[in-house]
Amino acid sequence: MKNYIKWFEEITIDDVPEVGGKNASLGEMYQNLSEEGVLVPNGFAITASAYKYVLDYNNAWSKLHALLDDLDPDDVEQLQARCKECRDIIYSCELPNDLKKEILSGYAELKKEYGESVSLAVRSSATAEDSPEASFAGQNDTYLNISSEDALLDAYKRCLASNFTDRSIHYKYDNGFDYLKVLLSVVVMKMVRSDIGSSGVMFTLDPETGFSDVIYISASYGLGENIVQGTIDPDSFYVHKPTFNKGYRAVLKRRLGKKELKMVFSEELLRDNISIEYTKNISTKEDEQKRFCISDADIMTLAFYAIKIENHYSKRVGRSMPMDIEWAKDGIDGQIYVVQARPETVESQKSGTTLEIYKLKSRGELLVSGHAVGMRIGTGRVRVIKSVDELSQFKPGEVLVTDTTSPDWEPVMKTASAIVTNRGGRTCHAAIVSRELGIPAVIGAEDATDTLKNGMEVTVSCAEGEVGYVYNGKLDYEIEKTDLSKLSKPETEIMMNLGNPDIAFSLANLPVDGVGLARMEFIINEYIKAHPMALIHPEKVDEETRAKLEELSKAYESMTEFFVKTLSEGVATIAASVYPKPCIVRMSDFKSNEYATLLGGKFFEFDEENPMLGFRGAARYTHPAYEEGFALECAAMKRVREIMGFDNVVLMIPFCRRVDEGKKVVKTMAKYGLKRGENGLKIYVMCEIPNNVIQIDAFSEVFDGFSIGSNDLTQLVLGVDRDSEVVAFDYDERDAGVLKMVELAIEGGKRNGRYVGFCGQAPSDYPEIAEFLVKQGIDSISLNPDTVLKTLQDMGKYTS
Repeated sequence: MKNYIKWFEEITIDDVPEVGGKNASLGEMYQNLSEEGVLVPNGFAITASAYKYVLDYNNAWSKLHALLDDLDPDDVEQLQARCKECRDIIYSCELPNDLKKEILSGYAELKKEYGESVSLAVRSSATAEDSPEASFAGQNDTYLNISSEDALLDAYKRCLASNFTDRSIHYKYDNGFDYLKVLLSVVVMKMVRSDIGSSGVMFTLDPETGFSDVIYISASYGLGENIVQGTIDPDSFYVHKPTFNKGYRAVLKRRLGKKELKMVFSEELLRDNISIEYTKNISTKEDEQKRFCISDADIMTLAFYAIKIENHYSKRVGRSMPMDIEWAKDGIDGQIYVVQARPETVESQKSGTTLEIYKLKSRGELLVSGHAVGMRIGTGRVRVIKSVDELSQFKPGEVLVTDTTSPDWEPVMKTASAIVTNRGGRTCHAAIVSRELGIPAVIGAEDATDTLKNGMEVTVSCAEGEVGYVYNGKLDYEIEKTDLSKLSKPETEIMMNLGNPDIAFSLANLPVDGVGLARMEFIINEYIKAHPMALIHPEKVDEETRAKLEELSKAYESMTEFFVKTLSEGVATIAASVYPKPCIVRMSDFKSNEYATLLGGKFFEFDEENPMLGFRGAARYTHPAYEEGFALECAAMKRVREIMGFDNVVLMIPFCRRVDEGKKVVKTMAKYGLKRGENGLKIYVMCEIPNNVIQIDAFSEVFDGFSIGSNDLTQLVLGVDRDSEVVAFDYDERDAGVLKMVELAIEGGKRNGRYVGFCGQAPSDYPEIAEFLVKQGIDSISLNPDTVLKTLQDMGKYTS
């Protein structure tokens, strides 16, 4: 008797022609990674030979040829009509008795292994699936919570029929596959009870930027289909692979999603005692929405799995193989299982030698915003599509605006100039397909279908970080392409100034020697939004402010934990983008008027006439009015270095007026666990006050290095308030006196064997200052990211 099923223990990745990509991958992992600690539910494949057997037995091939041989896949109405006929043909097929017997025998074996109450996941597995050129992800159907023999056989036929969905046929057409030569195998495996647990998707690189040093995890309550469909906004997390491999166990970065819905099992609709609607969505409880759906320990387990899987597949194929992995946490046994893994098919296929940067030349009226997908910019007229029935109205080059997409939408998605959805996260269907097609998409823009009207001209920008924007009007933009292999490497180190963690991974390919200035203020302002003293002393603020503080920190055990974790993860994300190269992090340098604008700030800040020269920088850190806040900053930086493993972080003190003040700050940092020299910790000081230059020998005894800040140095040398528009004409970093101070600072640092860098704005604005610094022998120049490539090209002219 022919064997039409194969158990996972019999299958490897080499068996794709017979069992399809999904089954082959499950078998590969079950055989090779189970003993390594990666949990994969057991199951079996119903083979492609079985698919052919069913169609042969029912004489279905000729009927399918008649419908598909002259099909025009771009004719949406014809595609829909003929594909439905094809599915009806397959679903009406009778299963041969010997095949039924074999399938049900396999079901009986799973009951023996997992108990009589075990339910099944029945999933399609196409034989052309998960190749580097085409993923086939989401093209065919899956049925969950199958718990009877009749339901199993019914789900099997439904999977076979899904080989002829509109989306699947058009995808075959787009990728050059013969409609009838892509055969279908089916997965039958133990159902992981994530309906009462959680589930999600993870990538072993950042799916937006291709940054390969991180694992990206998305997670929600219940079954994972909501994440894939884009029905909800999931929680998301990053883990840094190099520090994880060194033994550190910490989340690099996290974001709380709304998780509005939870997909659970349903047995409400029956036909002949067979469940047709296997799942349903229910509203997520408010307290569940306010907390992360998986623990840090769960995230570490997932990271362990991801690294094991990536390493195995990379070794198997003899090259780096980033992976796209589906996982599920069982609400009964509490274990996390891998339920699918496939090669990542977008970012991993891109060339690493050409850097492409999209830049808007101007911004218009902001209409909506959401998650940015694609790092590109697109323009066009809006076309709001509310259901699959309206797809025929869409014209190539329009901006597709809808609530959410499914694989049925792909024939028109590929013709869009950009895509905007109300709902979804960065691993939903719309996001995955947009990346694959190279189309910018703004996902989860909430009220996009109400705000954006048919015919409006808009610009969709995904080139400004993790947030994507839709602007009114057709805006001009440029694409800067640089062949990184042709850039020369100067002796002077070129670093970049970076404060926004959201764009850090997109800049990781820049040929820099590290981050020369990471501004803590951006993270505090954009992610924490609250004054640290207000988080420490919420009893000192009014009730309205306290309620807002509680809302900000709702996912954390305390307000201070919220501050420490959010700040540390923001800084660590920047440090990760250049790891193990140095990342110089400046402790907070808000002025009192800027601190006052933070939530709760007005209760703790002084009212100063000239805050530019007032209570800022080093003066704050040991002052009774702020020392507790500085202690939180120190706790965050200690966590970055010692818990998260980013020993490439160098700390820097801004606006240190006197040597004694510097000594006091260094002593206070040691008090809070940041002792200079311990665990390799270096502490630099900003050289931005004339006294820093005049007493550079004395400052050299207190600090390990200097970073020249041209903005404040120019202000104080020339006596010009850089915030004053009235005397702005006298503010010039190229003034001979300013350059002399810079020259003396470089000489003094070198004389004392100290690092000297330059992190001010001037070299980004004036190439001649970059040239001057190189000729003075400075150790490094830190530039704004958008001027790094031009400066590198220019440096070849005056260093050769």
